[in-house]
Amino acid sequence: MKLILLSGGSGKRLWPLSNDTRSKQFLKMLQDSSGNKQSMVQRVWEQIKTAGLDKSTTIATSKVQKEMIHNQLGIDVPVVTEPERRDTFPAIALAASYINSFESTSEDEMIVVLPVDPFVENEFFEKVKNLEEVINQTKADLALIGVEPTYPSSKYGYIVPSKRHDNYVEVNHFTEKPTEEEAKKLIGNNALWNCGVFAFRLGYLFDLMKEKNMPIDYNTLNESYKELPKISFDYEVVEKAESIVALPYDGYWKDLGTWNTLTEEMATNKVGKGVICEESQNTHLINELDIPVTVLGLNNLVVAASPDGILVSNKESSPKIKEFIKGFNQRPMYEERIWGWSRVLDYSSYDNEEEMVTKRICIEKGKNSTYHYHNLREEVWTIVKGEGELVIDDQIRRVKAGDVVHLPSGKKHGVKAISELEFIEVQTGKGISEGDVIRIHFDWEDVIAQFKQSKSSVIL
Repeated sequence: MKLILLSGGSGKRLWPLSNDTRSKQFLKMLQDSSGNKQSMVQRVWEQIKTAGLDKSTTIATSKVQKEMIHNQLGIDVPVVTEPERRDTFPAIALAASYINSFESTSEDEMIVVLPVDPFVENEFFEKVKNLEEVINQTKADLALIGVEPTYPSSKYGYIVPSKRHDNYVEVNHFTEKPTEEEAKKLIGNNALWNCGVFAFRLGYLFDLMKEKNMPIDYNTLNESYKELPKISFDYEVVEKAESIVALPYDGYWKDLGTWNTLTEEMATNKVGKGVICEESQNTHLINELDIPVTVLGLNNLVVAASPDGILVSNKESSPKIKEFIKGFNQRPMYEERIWGWSRVLDYSSYDNEEEMVTKRICIEKGKNSTYHYHNLREEVWTIVKGEGELVIDDQIRRVKAGDVVHLPSGKKHGVKAISELEFIEVQTGKGISEGDVIRIHFDWEDVIAQFKQSKSSVIL
C-alpha cells in the first residue's frame, strides 16, 4: 500500500493567518502531547508514523508549499511538486506516476489518497489500512472511508449507500453539501460523511489515464502538465466509477477548515500578545503581530491578526470570510521557508516605477539560504541578531549584529547562520518579484567546495 497525501489550497477561510504560501494545514494552532505548538500537517504526519505508514507515504503539493512542508516535517519527507496548480486529478496522476517511475511499483499496488489535514483519532489510520482488504474482497474499482454523521451538517458531502454489509457499504451516489433538512433525510437513509479518502489499484488509474492519452511516465507527464485539464478527482474518477464501496468509520473526525471549527480544538483561547477579559465568553484571540490586542466584553468571537490583515468576526459568520477577501491580491506578508521565515514590514512604489520592499528575515541556527543572485534589484542587509557566515562573490566572511551588507544586482551571495540570525533586508529596484532569484547552490557544503577549488578568499 502506498499513501498520497494531498497538500494544496490557500485556506482563505482562515485568513488573515493563511495565504497562498501558508495554507491552513501549516498554522501552528494545535498542541502536541508535550504541550508544544503543532500544525495540522505535523499532527497528521505524527499519526501516520504511529501507524507505521510513513515509509510508504508521498506528499503531493504545489511549488509554493514545498519549502514549508520540509520546514515542518523535515527534508527527508518525499514530496512531489506540481509544476503549476491543476486541481486534484492531475495532482494525483502526477504523484501516482512518480511512485511508479521511481519506486518500481507494480500496477497491482494499492494507492490510498487522503487530505493532509483531517482532525482524527489514531484509529482512523488503522481504518485506512483496511481499504486494501475491502477492495480485494469486493473487486470494486474504488474504496472510500465514510464517517458516521453525528449531526445533520450542510458543510459536508454525503456518501449514500445502496446496500450495507457487515464491514462495508455499496455506494449508490453522492450528495454534495445538502441543506440541513436534506441532511436529516440522508442520515435517515444511513448516509455517511465523505471525508475525501479513496483507494484504488495503480493500474486502474493508469488505464483511465491511457484512455485520455495521458502519459504514465513521470518525466513525460511532468513536462506536459500545463496541458492537462483543471478538474477534480471526484468529478473525473469517483463519480464515473462503476463499482464503489465505503468503509464506515465511527470515530472522531472534523474538518478544521474554518475559524469556528479550528478554535474548538485549540488548547488555549489566546495565542500571541494580548488580553481577553474574563467577561468575554467563547472568544479566541490569535495575534502574530508585535503589538498587543485587547478584547473586552465580547462573546463568541474570533479575533485574528497577522501581517496580512486583521479579522474580527462572530464565530458563526467566520466561514463567510472567503467571500469578502476575493479582491485582496497583495503578496503574502509572512512566509515560512526551509531555512526559517521572512516577514514583509513595508512596501512602496514610486512614480518612476521604482519599488522598495522591507523584510525582516530569520535564518535558523545551522541553516542557510541558497547561494544566488538577483537581476532586477539590489539589497541592503542590516544584521540585528546573531552571527553568520556570509558569501559574496569571491569572499566568505563572518557577519554579526550591527553589520551592514550592500548587495548590488548581479552580486552572488548567500548566508549560513552560526547562531540564529536575523536581519532587516531592504530591496530596491524595478519589477521586484520572488521570481527574480537565480539559484546556484542549495547546500552550504557545495558553496564551500566551490570556494576551495577557486582562489577565493576567506575572511573569518
